Amino acid sequence: MRQLRRQVLAGLIAGLGWAAAAGGALAQTAAAPTAAPVRIGMIEVFSGPLANTGESVFRNLLWAVERVNARGGVKLPGGARPLALVRYDSKGQNEEALSSLRAAVDGGINVVVQGNSSATAAALIDAIGKHNEREPQRQVVFLNYSAVDPVLTNEKCSYWHFRFDAHADMRMNALMSVLKDDKALKSIYLIGQDYSFGQAVLKEAKRQLADKRPDVKIVGDELHPMARVKDFLPYATKIKASGAQAVLTGNWGNDLTLLVKAAREVGFEGSFYTFYGNALGAPAAIGEAGIGKVIAVADWFPNVAMRESEAFYQSFRQRFPKPEDDYVHMRMQLLIESLAQSIERAGSTEAKAIAAALETVQVSFAGQSARMRAGDHQLQQPLVVAVMDKQGAPGVKFDVEGSGFGFRPVRQISPEQAEMPHSCQMQRPR
Repeated sequence: MRQLRRQVLAGLIAGLGWAAAAGGALAQTAAAPTAAPVRIGMIEVFSGPLANTGESVFRNLLWAVERVNARGGVKLPGGARPLALVRYDSKGQNEEALSSLRAAVDGGINVVVQGNSSATAAALIDAIGKHNEREPQRQVVFLNYSAVDPVLTNEKCSYWHFRFDAHADMRMNALMSVLKDDKALKSIYLIGQDYSFGQAVLKEAKRQLADKRPDVKIVGDELHPMARVKDFLPYATKIKASGAQAVLTGNWGNDLTLLVKAAREVGFEGSFYTFYGNALGAPAAIGEAGIGKVIAVADWFPNVAMRESEAFYQSFRQRFPKPEDDYVHMRMQLLIESLAQSIERAGSTEAKAIAAALETVQVSFAGQSARMRAGDHQLQQPLVVAVMDKQGAPGVKFDVEGSGFGFRPVRQISPEQAEMPHSCQMQRPR
């Protein structure tokens, strides 16, 4: 309990301290609320080889929380209350994540966020569903920012779970909108992490390739252990030997960085079609060899030509000036904005009331707009496909992580174009 108090206090001080320091840097400022904070339990990997991914998310969510607090917090009938993040280290293990969930609930937290593992998200969805049925007086709502296995809003959908990232099939559709136009491409190597998300990516890649580019030969189809491979040279050697002109991967974190480093070392000169190739060390690892060859898909890129989004990005970089901290997720800003809006609409911090408001939330921030689809709790938002290029090249005002390389948008997909049907049979509480 003492550790929990320290975590809450640290998150609250960070939020209120930045709110006080921000002054005129934010469009709207108000007196920082002093009431008890609305605590958000962040269950994520903060140690081990994937710790950088958890820290990246934390910075994004913290920045969003600070912004809400700077404008006065969330307005409730009893008075405005600040938001506060409470960190729980899942250590990349499902059992640790479930233990963290129990600690959060025992500490009185009823909003949890997680995302950097679809397997962990599935475990949390199941545990929260059972807990909410067993203890209706302590119900919990789960906001997912990155776990993109499609089943989470299809067969395993839950009233208590809301996904703010485009799922893997949506992302694949966006990538394929560019890949299908690459007429020179005749062979491709598929590689991914061996867990639910990585398996889903390769399965969908094969389906969409057969549908949209049946002339492209799949010369490799491989899964590797997640976050356990230290040397990707054997994989890179196979990729080069296969004669593949491109690699398609859903890898993230160090598994992506080490893969692209190894591919560069063995002299692979093909393209990379990626879900997450735009940061966390990947551009610097690839270097000049990635210009025009590394393609990534995201809900937003810093070089999207919108005045509001550029101002937001520059303010984030002022808040987190270290080059290695430069990985900005617009969807995480939308998540916190949606939560704040839903708490205010509900006039309550109870999980059931928040969930009811989240089902129909429509949110806009920094030029980006999105809406939650009530049928499966999948956020509908734009997607962008971008290609790596040198900073200063046309359309590449900003680089990534001080690498000198950034991403130039080449395809923008509207929410209507990105939307896909679902098979969710939502069981709503009585």
